[in-house]
Amino acid sequence: MLRSIQIKIVLIFLILGVIIITAMGYMSYTQLMILSESVNAEGYTAMIQSYQEQLKIITIITIFGFTLICLIVGVFVTKKVIAPISRLIDNAKKITSGEEIQTNGIEKAKSQNEVDDLVNAFYMMTKELKENLNEVSRQKNQIETILLHMTDGIIAFNMEGRILLINPAATRLLRLIPEDENFEKIFQKLNVDVNLEKIIYLENWTSTEQKVTIGDNHVHMHFAPLKNEDDTPAGVIVVIQDITEHVKLDNMRKEFVADVSHELKTPITSIMGYADTLLEDEYDKETKDKFLNVIATEARRMAKLVTDLLTLSKYDNDEIKQEKTEFDLGELVKQCQDKVQIEIDKKKQKVECFVTANVPAVYADKDGIERVVLNILTNSIKYTGEDGTIKIYVGFVYNDAYIKIIDNGIGIPEEDLTRIFDRFYRVDKARTREMGGTGLRTFYCKRNIRSK
Repeated sequence: MLRSIQIKIVLIFLILGVIIITAMGYMSYTQLMILSESVNAEGYTAMIQSYQEQLKIITIITIFGFTLICLIVGVFVTKKVIAPISRLIDNAKKITSGEEIQTNGIEKAKSQNEVDDLVNAFYMMTKELKENLNEVSRQKNQIETILLHMTDGIIAFNMEGRILLINPAATRLLRLIPEDENFEKIFQKLNVDVNLEKIIYLENWTSTEQKVTIGDNHVHMHFAPLKNEDDTPAGVIVVIQDITEHVKLDNMRKEFVADVSHELKTPITSIMGYADTLLEDEYDKETKDKFLNVIATEARRMAKLVTDLLTLSKYDNDEIKQEKTEFDLGELVKQCQDKVQIEIDKKKQKVECFVTANVPAVYADKDGIERVVLNILTNSIKYTGEDGTIKIYVGFVYNDAYIKIIDNGIGIPEEDLTRIFDRFYRVDKARTREMGGTGLRTFYCKRNIRSK
């Protein structure tokens, strides 16, 4: 097949060369004929005829010379290029089909070496190609795995705004549906004022960050141009982060600062007011005692708040050292009841403690458990009216010991149950402030419960 192609190429060049040479000779001969007809002098006519004869001879010699050159080139190409390639192909076919190559020893060894070199070259090329494909596949799988398990959303768009890549987190955070298939639809749906062309071509002059509220969630989106290896624009990539917890914590921080300021401002104002009043005038002993009692009460309230804040800070910084020991849980609850018995008697409440099972000794932080029980029991006493009833149950189920406190007080509305462990949160702020509550003890009681 290769030899037939080579012969065709040589013949084509030969035919074209002959045609070109013949055409050039014919044109020159025609010009001389025209010139001889226009010249009447006998000497010039004979000279022109001589030139014509010479032109014919030169043309014929040129044609034969060109033909000879084409034949020599054809033979050379056949021996040096076509023949070795044809021999390699034929021998490779014979080897692959299991036939034996019938040649002399030198030719056979030479052919075998050529075939071996060809086979090795193909093997190395195949091996390298396979390694490259395996590496590409491995990198692709790694990227897909990373994108699949990322908590941040990733979306890549091409220059026309169509989605090139999107991970499950992006679909979940933006609440996308199959119809949200391009840049414009997605961000029009989210009411985000962003332009694809501006991000790509005006990166330094365009805001590339947006914060969006989607239902109860808050997300932060960062837009960046997607570029090729030659630094030309290829589209836009969007990174989506869920900042719901950050927003909630920021709001809690603001509420925390406002509540602390208010909690401190109220007693400080009372203390300053009564102290200034005492300094301005002379009062009888009864009035002075009344004013001083108010100052002392507000000062204790401030001290209690500061103590709660310091305790909370220690829990936040994990500075509370737990000392776990074995103790009787029922006995601990009865000791807590004894500590608040004065408050119980003041409100004429009926408190009963029941140990419902044989509770084994527990191994835990006794001071932390006591703090939790006292807080819950104190709240029950505080928010249960006079002549109210409070029941305490200590029991053991499977491998868990429990303490249950039930009262017939004002209770907590169902919508507020999820927030009872928030800092400074109180259902009725006016009433609890009047009773001296800060909403902090319940919060760090949660920290105590979780640490057990």
